[in-house]
Amino acid sequence: MSSTTPEAEQARARLSTRYGNANPEEADVIVALGGDGLMLQTLHRFMHAHIPIYGMHRGTVGFLMNEYREEELPERLANAKTNMIHPLRMKAVHQDGTQGKALAINEVSLFRLSHQAAKLRIAVDGEVRLEELVSDGVLVSTPAGSTAYNLSAHGSILPINASLLTLTPISPFRPRRWRGAILPNTARVLIDVLEYDKRPVSAVADHNEFRNVARVEIAEERAIGLQLLFDPGHELGDRILAEQFRY
Repeated sequence: MSSTTPEAEQARARLSTRYGNANPEEADVIVALGGDGLMLQTLHRFMHAHIPIYGMHRGTVGFLMNEYREEELPERLANAKTNMIHPLRMKAVHQDGTQGKALAINEVSLFRLSHQAAKLRIAVDGEVRLEELVSDGVLVSTPAGSTAYNLSAHGSILPINASLLTLTPISPFRPRRWRGAILPNTARVLIDVLEYDKRPVSAVADHNEFRNVARVEIAEERAIGLQLLFDPGHELGDRILAEQFRY
């Protein structure tokens, strides 16, 4: 599979000619050609298919991808190491009481929808931990997503195999000194939107957006395991560790 860029489509054509191709539903492995955006789309598309996915970089950002090479692809697939990741499950309750549900591989984010800052109350496992966060928003990230938007919001980078989630504020105004929290992956996070009629908020699970929400529940979905394949020495865990030492 490939993204729609000429570079990725040409690579798919060359690899298909050289190695053949199959319907994704019949495949033992899916080779995704593009950038991290294409990888996220592929993971979402085959969320319940239990098919390992091996990405090769033919896009802009390639943190989740392997180096692109056309030689010895079957051997690379046979020797690839598996990283198992689990998505987040989000339930968003709208102001009118209707609900929306979605899965997120990287993060679930809440954003203000107006010129006024959002007011949020945050509870973890049924206990209120922050009575009022005034900010542009907040996000909950998986280890796989901790080097994405979470990192740009100054959140902690998590090792890929860590049984953790990170809770990170987005441009916090009050409390000014709060920089977020690291939570066990068993935690259930409940975020209530205070004054939601005056300060509207949207909830986004990767690319799925729900506007004008009043409450958002977030928890890791352990029943779903996504298999990402990486070349030896190029594994996701190693690169996430290296990312922590960049300056």
